[in-house]
Amino acid sequence: MSKGSVDVEKYNINAISEFVKSTTDDIIKTAMDSKGLSLDEYEKRLNKKNRLERAIQDCPHGNLQDKIFVKDFILDLISLTYKIDENNINFIIYFDHPKYLSIQDKFDILLYHYKKQVGKSALYSLIKKYNLDEAKKNKSDYYYCIDEKDIEKIYDEEYINLSFEDKLQIVVQRIYSLKYGYNCIDEILYMAIDGVSGGVSGIPENFAVDNSLEMEDYINQMDSDKIPRAYDSVWIFFMGKSIHLRFLSFRSEAELKRICTQIYSYDNPGNLSKSKGYIVNELEDGSRIVVLRPPFCESWSFFVRKFETPDKTLKGLINGKGSDITIKFLTYLMKGCRTTAVTGSQGTGKTTLILAMIEYIYSFLNLRVLELAFELHIRNRFPMRNVITMRETDTVSGQAALDVAKKTDGSVNIIGEVASHQVASWMIQSGQVASLFTVFSHHAKTFKMLIKSLRNSLLSTGLFNNESIAEEQVIEVINFDIHLENEHGKRYIERITECIPIETQEYSEDFLKDQSTTKKIGHFMNTMYQYFQKTTERKLFNSKNIIEYDSEKDEYTVKNPISENNVREMLKRMVKEDREEFLKFLEENGLREKKVNG
Repeated sequence: MSKGSVDVEKYNINAISEFVKSTTDDIIKTAMDSKGLSLDEYEKRLNKKNRLERAIQDCPHGNLQDKIFVKDFILDLISLTYKIDENNINFIIYFDHPKYLSIQDKFDILLYHYKKQVGKSALYSLIKKYNLDEAKKNKSDYYYCIDEKDIEKIYDEEYINLSFEDKLQIVVQRIYSLKYGYNCIDEILYMAIDGVSGGVSGIPENFAVDNSLEMEDYINQMDSDKIPRAYDSVWIFFMGKSIHLRFLSFRSEAELKRICTQIYSYDNPGNLSKSKGYIVNELEDGSRIVVLRPPFCESWSFFVRKFETPDKTLKGLINGKGSDITIKFLTYLMKGCRTTAVTGSQGTGKTTLILAMIEYIYSFLNLRVLELAFELHIRNRFPMRNVITMRETDTVSGQAALDVAKKTDGSVNIIGEVASHQVASWMIQSGQVASLFTVFSHHAKTFKMLIKSLRNSLLSTGLFNNESIAEEQVIEVINFDIHLENEHGKRYIERITECIPIETQEYSEDFLKDQSTTKKIGHFMNTMYQYFQKTTERKLFNSKNIIEYDSEKDEYTVKNPISENNVREMLKRMVKEDREEFLKFLEENGLREKKVNG
């Protein structure tokens, strides 16, 4: 492409970005001159200056309105002052000459094109339309990635026609991302996906480059002509899959470090020092942020977890044959006020499912939420509900938060994630007193492991020192366990399990019977010893799967009816209309135990 007498440097994106940054800094730092201005005009300009300063400070924190304000300012600056117009904009990015476009250019154009149509679902729509979340295979392995070839092919197929305004918006976004945003992931951060991470693959800068045969074999397998660095690492978490965006890069270690030090700064959580090594915080939009740094971590790395999917309803989350029964059953668990665990490994959708189930908790029940970091954001979804969310801070313990919650007329306790002994003890306490029921998430793999883990937490925190008593406390609280799985990106409910406590009465009657037939003291003492052994080792609960999922058939099936005790308790908590529908639902789907005459 011939540029003739055009000043190449003037239209370099980095030169324009520096102009925007320096001009903006000068505007903010320079004192206002009131000469020749009316008081109203002076105050108007001063307010605009102050608004710009606040927006510059806050736009990296996830506030979309601040980002839009800064971008509008940049647009005015490059249009009116830098004189970018229809004749020279193509010298910044070669919009009209695709063969000169970089892969970053093409991706930015694609994302902008889809964003105009579907908003923040742009990346989701692009990935699903072209099946970019399907596993790829090399000689010996499967992996998820989107590479340059994918973007090139999609760009050619889309054949996008851009207006001058479109081109200007894309240039403005590029400038914003380089100076105020998050480089190549800036727009991705605002998309409806599960998360974004960087610095999690590639060779760290302070590591010696391995030129061994193993490294050469790896590079050949991955079709790469260079060793990837940590700053070349951009990944997204999409529908439970970690997908490597291999075509994107931060281009330098310094830029990756800038992203890491900027992304956790909302609400001044403190500095990420060498001695601390990591920090957990959030963006203003509620996304959870984790940042790691050397020497605690081998390279600067960040993780953004968004807890956002295009459809957060039960119908949108649960699919397959029999899903209607499963969905209906979950709604009745909430209306019936059953204490419910949502279990599964990371990425199975526990938080999203809990948020979807909350919709079916009666609105007249007040919600009290305890989290280590704000993730559920229930008020954003249900602004008319009575909800208070609390979290542990440096000065307020989780136990103190729980004690306060007991005094705030709450009906339902929701605990975002039971991931430590202390949080587990909070959950059991909240399930025992001051609320109708509790909903929480946990990482247990099986129902027995859930009970044992919670029991061990009660023992570890010192609330109990006897295993049997601690376990009894757990099974008195837990009613149902909804276990989630993620099978190569396919999320589903593997099972819904009911916990059934075993009453101690049957053992007492056995003992009394034995005692009445005992003739000798020695025999009596031996019987007492055997009974002691029996009661200390006895099984305290049974469990049965109510609904199971068959992944091969893609089908949910009813396996067992629920116990009469839970039926009775659920009926007590439901309004009249729901009681009648619930009984009908149980009968029609084989979910109620058949009565035996006599």
